[in-house]
Amino acid sequence: MEDGLSTPVGTRRSFFVKTTVFISSLIGFSLAVPLIGYVVAPALRRRNKEWVSLGQTEKLPVGEPQSLDFRVTVKDGWQESQTTKGVWALKQADGQVTVYSPICPHLGCGFRWDQQDRLFKCPCHGSIFNVDGTVKAGPAPRPLDTLPSKIENGDLLVQYEQFKSGLAKKVEL
Repeated sequence: MEDGLSTPVGTRRSFFVKTTVFISSLIGFSLAVPLIGYVVAPALRRRNKEWVSLGQTEKLPVGEPQSLDFRVTVKDGWQESQTTKGVWALKQADGQVTVYSPICPHLGCGFRWDQQDRLFKCPCHGSIFNVDGTVKAGPAPRPLDTLPSKIENGDLLVQYEQFKSGLAKKVEL
C-alpha cells in the first residue's frame, strides 16, 4: 500500500441501503403529516358561531319575555345534524333586545317565565331571577347568561352559546 491512500469506509451496498431508508422515511413522513392533520383537525378547531335569525323584533312585546325556538346546524367533527334550540328574548322600551340562554346557571336545568309573579323560576333547585336576569333567590351562582345578539333591518339575530353551570362567572363550553 502506498502512503496517503486508504480504502473507502463502507460499501456501495450500505450506501444504497442508507439512501433507500432515508428516502422511504421522507416519503412516509410527508404522507403521515397531512393524514394526521386531517384526522386531528376537527377536534382542535373552534366551533364557528353563526348568527341565527329569531324573527322580527316588532313582534316581541315590550317588557314581556318570550320563549323563541330556532333550528341550527350542529357540526360534530365531520358529522352535521339539525337541532332545535330555544332562548328567552326580552324587548326593552327603547327597542333593544336582551337574549338569555334557556339554561339555569346553577346546574343546567331549564327555567320558565312565571307571568303572575313576573320572575324567571327554575323548578329543579329553586333559583329565582328577576326580569333583568339578576338572581333574586336560590342557589344560582350568577345571573342568567346573556347571548350575543344584534338587530339588523328589524330582524333579531343571535349567536347560540353554552356555558358551564355552577360557576360564579360565565365560562363558555
